[in-house]
Amino acid sequence: MSTVDRAERVPKQDRSRATRQRLLEAAVSCLAEHGWAGSTVSVVAERAGVSRGAAQHHFPTREDLFTAAVEYVAEERSTALRALFPQGAAGDRHAVVAALVDLYTGPLFRAALHLWVAASNEDQLRPRVTELESRVGRETHRIAVELLAADESVPGVRETVQGLLDMARGLGLANLLTDDAPRRERVVEQWAGLLEEALGGSR
Repeated sequence: MSTVDRAERVPKQDRSRATRQRLLEAAVSCLAEHGWAGSTVSVVAERAGVSRGAAQHHFPTREDLFTAAVEYVAEERSTALRALFPQGAAGDRHAVVAALVDLYTGPLFRAALHLWVAASNEDQLRPRVTELESRVGRETHRIAVELLAADESVPGVRETVQGLLDMARGLGLANLLTDDAPRRERVVEQWAGLLEEALGGSR
């Protein structure tokens, strides 16, 4: 391959990556705003500013597009969560609880919820979403354990951390209907206190 060919190939690869990322971000936005029924490949392609053919080049099926989109943003959210505490949480469990709750009250959770509902009725989609959610759930749990400095060899600690994540998911569901930030903050405060009692000796 000549130097000119290589020079042309790199920008082409960059453009391809940029197109793929625009499609993923547009898919998540559409899914969060319009749900599964209103989020077709054509709608996503239009929102991303690309042709339907370009979208199908990257993602041959609708299921490929939306499972990849939710996975992409889930990974981005995990990265963002870690970035909040680059040196660790330094014992600030309230900040960790608040960050985890935020994880479940943004557009990713809304998009994922629409995907879950669709998967419950779509045989082709269900195994992909089940596997994805299992993997994302394990990663989120692992991050929570690290940030909370929780010792899961202590009886009950694993269940306590999982209870926190279940609570955060519940707040995310409630947030779909009404944005009650003051109530959410009171719940976060209460959970942070409970965690200090439950995990205090596990650090």
